[in-house]
Amino acid sequence: MTLIKSISGIRGTIGGPTGDTLNPLDIVKFTTAYATLMKRRATGEGRKKIVVGRDARISGDMVRNVVCGTLMGMGLYVIDIDLATTPTTELAVRWTGALGGIIITASHNPRQWNALKLLNSEGEFLTKDDGNEVLSIAEKEDFDYADVDSLGSYTRDDSFNQRHIESVLDLKLADVDAIRNAKFKVCVDAINSVGGIILPDLLKALGVEYTILNSTANGDFAHNPEPLEKNLQGIMDEMRSGKYNLGIVVDPDVDRLAFICENGEMFGEEYTLVSVADYVLQHTPGNTVSNLSSTRALRDVTERHGGTYTAAAVGEVNVTTKMKEVGAVIGGEGNGGVIYPESHYGRDALVGIALFLSSLAHKKCTASELRATFPNYFIAKNRIDLTPSTDIDAILEKVKEMYASEKITDIDGVKIDFPDKWVHLRKSNTEPIIRVYSEAATMEEADALGKKLMQVVYDMQ
Repeated sequence: MTLIKSISGIRGTIGGPTGDTLNPLDIVKFTTAYATLMKRRATGEGRKKIVVGRDARISGDMVRNVVCGTLMGMGLYVIDIDLATTPTTELAVRWTGALGGIIITASHNPRQWNALKLLNSEGEFLTKDDGNEVLSIAEKEDFDYADVDSLGSYTRDDSFNQRHIESVLDLKLADVDAIRNAKFKVCVDAINSVGGIILPDLLKALGVEYTILNSTANGDFAHNPEPLEKNLQGIMDEMRSGKYNLGIVVDPDVDRLAFICENGEMFGEEYTLVSVADYVLQHTPGNTVSNLSSTRALRDVTERHGGTYTAAAVGEVNVTTKMKEVGAVIGGEGNGGVIYPESHYGRDALVGIALFLSSLAHKKCTASELRATFPNYFIAKNRIDLTPSTDIDAILEKVKEMYASEKITDIDGVKIDFPDKWVHLRKSNTEPIIRVYSEAATMEEADALGKKLMQVVYDMQ
């Protein structure tokens, strides 16, 4: 089964039987359930708008048409911004005063996948309670469609990419003059999606000379779209030519961001947030938040600047909720997701690019020199494929018992903190797997720790 229904939306591979894959019937059902919840929250005609945006996946047109038609059938007014990044769609919800938004993207999943990500009226992901309510409505099919005199409408609006760019340029810490004066040359891997549309315009506005690899937004990804080192040999080889100051890599919906140093080596996706946070904290001291599976380096950098670091459960809504609770000035996820409240409460690669380039320009150093200023940790990312009979809750309870003498955090799976390393086991929200992340002073030690816990799990199955 590849259809995954969760509080964050619906995700699956395209085609196949209903209830088992992502197909038009299930898209209609889930979109209707979401629309039902949104209509219950409406406070007047002006609040009946829903923004729809999508990445460039091959199935995007099909899914978009089904989603938009369903929303109209529910009596809602659709603002279709078409090919747009996830953060662009989030901002568009706020700017239009919409009731919510649907982002059609499977993020880093391969080309055969697609998904619906659901937003509230603030352009932020639904809370756990709201997500569960959508699932309940869908399960009960507790909804009614509009009659012929109450059908919704459809409007296409392509203006939000430029508005997004202008909002980034207006950020106080985005030092456009310093970036222009630095005369940066960058190479970008846009993975054949919407990054190839918006990033050239952003870089032009910043005065950066650029080369775009995989720029055609056709959804036929040139390589596995997750921005990990093993998938990025093309741009890493290009960077070794010595022609560029920085390599920039985004995922298909441009909410994750990874950098490559001028020498062709990875800056480290975990250090995207660390480096941006360091720059922000230099100018606006305060607190930070990342999720449990993110590097300890953010904690170290935050404390160096006199702030307090807090860990949240994995998932963007969990991170943003915690950021609001502790008044964080910067936060995000170690997968390259930067959340900067001065812009909005959502991962945004455009914001990350502008702040990172500002930091480089101010410090007048290379990317590799900047990377060397941060605490050096290594994270091993492993996975265990689940079978239908796997009792993940029982396994995690057993792991907690085995390591009861260590510091245990169980707000999201089980994280075991040792004095000089940690390991985190949790069931994925987006794939039928257990993620096993571990961090230590060397990659060998981190991987060995992860593999040790994986063997414990295998022995229990």
